[in-house]
Amino acid sequence: MNLDEFAFFNQQLAAMLRDDIPLEGALRRLCIDMRQGALRSELEKLSADLARGTPLSDALAARQLPDLYKRLVLVGARGNDLPGSLTLLADYYHRRHHLGQRLMGLMVYPALVLLAAFLVSLVFYFLWSRIFVSGWMQSVAGLAEGRPLPGATRVSLPVLMNLWVFPLFIGSLCAALAAAFCLPKLRYAIRWRFPAFREASLAQTASTLWLLLKGGIPLPESLALVEQLESNRRVRQEVSTWSRRLTSGVTRFSQIAAGGQVFPPLFVWLVSSAGEDLASGFKQAGEIYQSRAEQRSEILLYAALPVVVLTLGILILMQGWLLISGFLVFIDLMNSICG
Repeated sequence: MNLDEFAFFNQQLAAMLRDDIPLEGALRRLCIDMRQGALRSELEKLSADLARGTPLSDALAARQLPDLYKRLVLVGARGNDLPGSLTLLADYYHRRHHLGQRLMGLMVYPALVLLAAFLVSLVFYFLWSRIFVSGWMQSVAGLAEGRPLPGATRVSLPVLMNLWVFPLFIGSLCAALAAAFCLPKLRYAIRWRFPAFREASLAQTASTLWLLLKGGIPLPESLALVEQLESNRRVRQEVSTWSRRLTSGVTRFSQIAAGGQVFPPLFVWLVSSAGEDLASGFKQAGEIYQSRAEQRSEILLYAALPVVVLTLGILILMQGWLLISGFLVFIDLMNSICG
């Protein structure tokens, strides 16, 4: 789902509902201007169900839309403030899109360098294995028989005869990065292990809880929904611990979240500092951790560019030196003849 498109859609929908346009009519009009895709198809089906008189809860339950979105829409409808809920959702998805784009940009440079390095290593391997190696071995066996090979050639010979190692190794890195891009489960599993991505995840969790509490959903139900939406096992376990402590009668968030390993002390302090207004505390934590994630991603982005360029240069020079060292035997032979 394009989160930016989804955020813009909800902003427009909220504005149309404030102008007293019926929900099904607003959905139908907005779908006309949307590009073809799964999101438009689901919203068109939702509009058609509502036009047939299907209750909103039943119509939403049948649609492939985010659970968080469906829950907040129903809360807004029951509280007679659907435009307000849609505005909150639009802001939430817009911030998620903005942060996601920054983090995705952080991965673009390494991905491009890996791809370039893979193509270069593949070209070197193809030229050597398909064009040069057979003639090189025959020439060395015929012309340099009984003569010691140059030192650089002797050193590089084991690697030179197995040049396939380079495209295999770099190709494996490309495949791993592609898997991280394309497999949501793998992407969610590793996002808590890297600083910028971990802080982005903390910001997303805090923003989700703020959105649920702001929408009027009690804390126990909000925690249950976050636990359901989260794919990381450690995060689910820690949120489940919060729920158990809350059920047992613990009311202060600093005690509810005490001793956790996933959510750092700063996160707990930011939420606890709001006292009983946990919605404001989660909002503050979400904003601060989003800012930290953006700063870290920007620093890493500026640091990554020279590093990846240098890495690509080293890989090219290394493989070029291997090929050149293979032809030093001919230079040595010509020198001996001329001498």
